Amino acid sequence: MKITGIVCEYNPFHNGHIYHIQKTREITQCDLLIAVMSGNFVQRGEPAIIDKWQRAETAIKHGVDLVIELPFIYATQSASYFAQGAMHILKQRGCDSFCFGSESNDLDQLRYYAKKEPILLDKTMSPVKSYELAYGVMDPNDILGINYLRFSDNMTPYCIKRTNHYFDSELENEISSATSIRKAISNHENVEKATPMILTEPVYLSDFYPLIQTLLLTLSLDYLKTIFLMDEGIENLLKKNASYATFEEFMSHSISKKYTKGRIQRTLIHLINQTLKEQVNHLDFPQCVRVLAANKKGKAYLKQAPCKVALRFRQMEKEYRDMEYKATAVYASVMNENKKAACKERELQPPILL
Repeated sequence: MKITGIVCEYNPFHNGHIYHIQKTREITQCDLLIAVMSGNFVQRGEPAIIDKWQRAETAIKHGVDLVIELPFIYATQSASYFAQGAMHILKQRGCDSFCFGSESNDLDQLRYYAKKEPILLDKTMSPVKSYELAYGVMDPNDILGINYLRFSDNMTPYCIKRTNHYFDSELENEISSATSIRKAISNHENVEKATPMILTEPVYLSDFYPLIQTLLLTLSLDYLKTIFLMDEGIENLLKKNASYATFEEFMSHSISKKYTKGRIQRTLIHLINQTLKEQVNHLDFPQCVRVLAANKKGKAYLKQAPCKVALRFRQMEKEYRDMEYKATAVYASVMNENKKAACKERELQPPILL
């Protein structure tokens, strides 16, 4: 059986993702397609605009056989750690190949960069700037691609040319970027032409600003330093800027050459989830990861899978289980009472089987 993996967030799932799934199946001729997907918080340092269950179900309906959750701690880190966690899971699940979107679509060049010694990030500048100094100007998916390749071991890589730019902010006729779709939703525009998902009551990081302000203004600097990613004095900057009335003002005064938007937002995600450095330092790679959704083919594969999978919440390793439930509780905290209760209850339920 040929098994191909993809790493995704589907924030939200859109027509470009349908294209990626179809092309992946065409190029790899795989018998089974496994997606490792971020949960309720994503790599750019934001809450997912719509919950993980709806995104996973949509992926199954459009060609993925099995959706596995990328644990919170990997989904909310920089490209290297994000890729390392995702590729570890795909390898554990028996994938012999993987396919990713690429702006350059130059697999040979990306392989060349991946074989070079990992770059030493200069702490006086952002990771993106460090990549530019090492490799030249690069786009986000190519940076991720280099890291996927670096951690892929013997899996065969494939890449597909992106049909739009990651940061495109305007809706296109057929395939639009997730960024443009999220922007359109925030502007109350119709996005039916761009995504098959029904996106009501979206969740944004700005919704959490009252909580972010409260934590930054009331917690001591010594305690803030114990929060994961609170490094290099960023806690002083964030605490000072928490006095701004709006989230937009807070962010505009916090972003710099040293601290990118993504870096700041990932730090805020770990602040509101109270992720402690000590907790992360003692984590090993998960041996039993959670299934979010599967079709009949995916379900049949689980019976013969070469490693453990969690079909029930309690089957997850305790450290990861506690972290995921906390993340869900935080994610749900900005919802109305009925949705909040439903979101937390859903976290304890079995996967979606179609």
